[in-house]
Amino acid sequence: MSVFTGSAVAIITPFKKDAPYEVNYDAFADIIDDQIARGTDAIVVCGSTGEAATMTEKEHLEVCKFCIEYVNHRVPVIAGTGSNCTRTAMELSSEVAGYGADALLIVSPYYNKGTQDGLYSHFKMVADASAGVPLILYNVPSRTGGNILPATVARLVKDVPNIVGIKEASGNISQVVKLMALTDGQIELYSGNDDQVVPLMSMGGLGVISVVANCAPEIMHDMCERFHRGDVAGAAEIQRHIDELCDLLFMEVNPIPIKKAMNLLGFEAGPLRMPLTEMEPAHAEQLRDAMVRYGLLK
Repeated sequence: MSVFTGSAVAIITPFKKDAPYEVNYDAFADIIDDQIARGTDAIVVCGSTGEAATMTEKEHLEVCKFCIEYVNHRVPVIAGTGSNCTRTAMELSSEVAGYGADALLIVSPYYNKGTQDGLYSHFKMVADASAGVPLILYNVPSRTGGNILPATVARLVKDVPNIVGIKEASGNISQVVKLMALTDGQIELYSGNDDQVVPLMSMGGLGVISVVANCAPEIMHDMCERFHRGDVAGAAEIQRHIDELCDLLFMEVNPIPIKKAMNLLGFEAGPLRMPLTEMEPAHAEQLRDAMVRYGLLK
């Protein structure tokens, strides 16, 4: 059985308005409840959108633990526990596996990026430390500076039983086709780009790990559901419809725009942590106007 099918929200982490280095757990609970009530199929905590890169290890673990316990099996929870340090990724993954995470999302190492053999060893060691909990690899070359090649992914899926999936955010459709060919489709493929969900599902993808789902969970869920029940044309229509929204939510580096969107919607998303800064006023106005046009704001 797959970890999830459909739309998983790459959930923001709300911080207190006057204390950006404190997590606002009351607001986090409200956002989680809203996501589940509006059809989100799974929750990804402590990813890039959750600003995990600015958390201490202690805080990272606390946020994961809170999310897993608060969701309480209502939907699957996938916890981001990757690092550019193999030992750190192993320790985080081992600990969070013990909290009851349904799966772990492991980003490829950044800055001290490895060779393909190095990536193989890194992911295998993290998987071995994860007590059998399913691992979803995260390939995002634009952030990490490195690319997990299809042959490496295929080797890992073949050799390591609990490496079951990949969040593909390379933006390279040809690479995705090669990946699915080399794995005979025996991998849980999730789009890491909100503007490429339907194209990846056409190659056997199960859904998306979505930034847009923070502010539009029903839309992302409906697009995936339509595709899986055979309404490919309907899913494609939604994909085309949200193209502008996707562009605007990435007009500045993620999660700057989505956090602004959530604050505009009335959630206590709070500020960003440095080095991220608030959205440029002109961009914020463009985003607000688009959210009104999409029916997200009145």
